[in-house]
Amino acid sequence: MSIVLEGLRDPLGTRDWPNRRWDAFVRIARNQNLLARFALHARELDLVDQIPEKVQDLLVAAQHVATHHRRIVEWESRCLRQILSYHGIEFILLKGAAYIMGELPAGRGRKVSDIDILVRKEDLEHTEQILLHAGWAHTKLNPYDQRYYRRWMHELPPLKHRDRKTLVDVHHTILPESGRLHPDPHLLWQGARRRGAGDWLVLAPEDMVLHSAAHLFQDGDLNGGLRDLFDMDDLMRNFADQDPDFWERLIPRAEALDLARPTYYALYFCHDLLGTRIPDFVLTRAAAHAPCRPIRDAMRFLGKRTLVPTSPDGRMRPYQWERVVLYMRAHWLRMPPLLLARHLSHKFFLRSKKE
Repeated sequence: MSIVLEGLRDPLGTRDWPNRRWDAFVRIARNQNLLARFALHARELDLVDQIPEKVQDLLVAAQHVATHHRRIVEWESRCLRQILSYHGIEFILLKGAAYIMGELPAGRGRKVSDIDILVRKEDLEHTEQILLHAGWAHTKLNPYDQRYYRRWMHELPPLKHRDRKTLVDVHHTILPESGRLHPDPHLLWQGARRRGAGDWLVLAPEDMVLHSAAHLFQDGDLNGGLRDLFDMDDLMRNFADQDPDFWERLIPRAEALDLARPTYYALYFCHDLLGTRIPDFVLTRAAAHAPCRPIRDAMRFLGKRTLVPTSPDGRMRPYQWERVVLYMRAHWLRMPPLLLARHLSHKFFLRSKKE
């Protein structure tokens, strides 16, 4: 087992680690944004005093960073609600912001690079104008990028606050409109729930898992995706403990939202790599949506080598061909062939001009 999985799945097993193993684990866990997660579990297990002092300092630093990110998310979420609710616009918090503000286990120790919100498509233009007047500005100024986002993507071009430098991504659905899968945002709104002390609007439990699966396995290249797997592991464990019918609803909901294929991959890798407890009937029903055997086996091989980016002795892998293949796959799933050819040609032309 990879050293990063060994440490995160069984923190108590790290007590007798030599310094060399600690060095490898810390480097990899920090690179994957999972060091604060380990620090929290180590503290809960009264393990901290049995960890080398230098590693203890790094764990404390990771927790301070995570606390700082939590405060940013709390502040920015309140700012967004104050601004948008004044204009009568409702929004759903997504991903890390939803986990933190919804007081879910997946939000503990989590770093967040931006605030993701979902608004109704008819509110998209109005939301953009409100945020622009309130201090946010576009980060994508190239006319091609602006046109590409507005015509083909599932979100506005990213917005950054002029003073606080925080980022907000405004979505109107959860996957690119040019992509192969098209989850209905109306279903997401119908299932949305209120959570947390602030009564925040977030996706339904099964939709939260499905969105994370779609983000990683349909709209991403898996690079840095180990944190997303642990997010899904936390979400599924928590929701299944709270609601015995959660597993019964998960696959039918994936089918209704056109997300059965990425859900299959998410369940397979969570079960295989993290040991997530998933009922057999769920795995069996998910497997019905697996691709043909050659593609399935290729994805299993590529996914394991990319999601857990370590060599057997715990060192970070250098950049390898697997990531190139998965990067190409992500673009293939995101755009039809003609659009993809035009897009890549344009990007290549811009890069050649810079050189």
